[in-house]
Amino acid sequence: MARPEWLFDDSPIPDPLGHGQRAVDFLLALKHPKSRLPGRQFQLDPWVERLVRRVYSPRDADGQRQVRTVFILSPRGSRKTSIGAALIALHTFGPERVPNGQTVSAAADAKQALIAYDEALGIVQAMPEVAAKLQVRVGTHKIRHPKKGATYESISSDGATQHGRTVNFLLSDEIHAWKKRDLWEALKTSLAKTAESLHVITTTAGRGQDNLAFDLVSYARKVAADPSIDPSFLPVLFEPDVGADWKDEALWHEVNPGLALGYPDLKGLRAMAREAENRPADQDAFKQYHLNFWPDHSTSPFVDMATYDEGSAPIDTDSLAGKECWLAADLSSSGDLTVVIAAFRDGDNTIIVPHFFCPKQNLRQRQEATGAPYVRWAADGLITATEGNVVDFRAVEDRIRELCELYDVQEIAFDPALARNVLNNLLEDGYPAIEFRQGALSMMPAIAEMERAVIAGRLRHGGHPILRFCVSNCEVETNSHGHKVRLHKSKRWLSIDGAVAAAMATYRASLGESAEGGSLYDDDDWEAAIKAFA
Repeated sequence: MARPEWLFDDSPIPDPLGHGQRAVDFLLALKHPKSRLPGRQFQLDPWVERLVRRVYSPRDADGQRQVRTVFILSPRGSRKTSIGAALIALHTFGPERVPNGQTVSAAADAKQALIAYDEALGIVQAMPEVAAKLQVRVGTHKIRHPKKGATYESISSDGATQHGRTVNFLLSDEIHAWKKRDLWEALKTSLAKTAESLHVITTTAGRGQDNLAFDLVSYARKVAADPSIDPSFLPVLFEPDVGADWKDEALWHEVNPGLALGYPDLKGLRAMAREAENRPADQDAFKQYHLNFWPDHSTSPFVDMATYDEGSAPIDTDSLAGKECWLAADLSSSGDLTVVIAAFRDGDNTIIVPHFFCPKQNLRQRQEATGAPYVRWAADGLITATEGNVVDFRAVEDRIRELCELYDVQEIAFDPALARNVLNNLLEDGYPAIEFRQGALSMMPAIAEMERAVIAGRLRHGGHPILRFCVSNCEVETNSHGHKVRLHKSKRWLSIDGAVAAAMATYRASLGESAEGGSLYDDDDWEAAIKAFA
């Protein structure tokens, strides 16, 4: 489990210049309007105090602060906003302020940005003697220290561009919600203009791999595993191991640093957990936002991966010999996987068995680009690695012919884009090959059928790791009526070919008959298709 034990073990944190102690003393002198301590003293819990000391104490050989970036991944209710507001105060009117310095908090949208600003303003207003020395610019989300010229401003990523700033302290709040990188890049590059600038990034777990937050958490995990990679980057990661039991209250305490101190509310978590047991959507949200599970599927997932995994029971492929089968093939050249999916009807269930192909010369390149173990998959026989740097379609055609010998194949569905030669070869030899174009109308019923099968627990896939990888990479494109019409990948180097072919095969198997002569849904022309109903 990734948990920063140094926050709790009382290990020494060298403070040669006393800046860590200075920061702690300042925070203890603050007041907070929601504090229940005497005199509304800011509640600086032990783990937060150690975090502050770790940020401001260690020094490089030249005496400058060692830590320049702090990445805090913690669940909702861990008081990230209060911590951020206290640090804003420290850099705006506290001992870390610099003459004419700029302190900025940035969030995904104006509403979220206002939360950080209101928290900082609440601290100021709780101390009249401090408020009297500051200028609060109503409506502009700015606080200024006139004597030193230091300013604090709250901005959002949906606002105008922010180039030209010279930021000394930057708080990037809930980075998992940031959809664009424009503001991030403008503010991040501004930090390099001044010495000892500090960037504090806070977030709960995000979703998928197609966002700024995943890039950052991936780097934070690397540094947490080996701090020598970047001593200036401080990862503070509260997240569970993959596959951890989300219902285990011991896990809740491990990933919620303040739970033993009363935040978030333990009884409230228990109530939400009880509801989540029987509501898959609530379960996903509970795990993500309160336990920091990072869903491995895309931001707009095709299917819930936990539900998909319910079809992972082993499949006895030998028992399928001679049974009716529907094949679907998605062919690629060099950049993607090629896959042939065999689908079988088993009562109300559909069984799918995938066969993947990839150019041998591209295995390591794709492994490095995606992080997926392509080389091991090939060594384990899960991928047929064909010679050269493009998929050898002759190997694919040979496999299809072998499957036709093994099973009672009813049809072989191809997207004709790259499959024309293979399709014609099979047709000439009497195999039941058909065209299945991957346009919107063709894929709409296929996506719907596979989604229904997953949700109903009727899709059995044996937990094939490459197929799961493809499904988890899928996002869904919807039309103006909300219908799911296409699958697409969140990043160009990821593969979804297995999911596309699985949807094709599942759909054709559900029809239970050969589609000789094609289908209405094989036509990309919406108007022509609609007129066909008239």
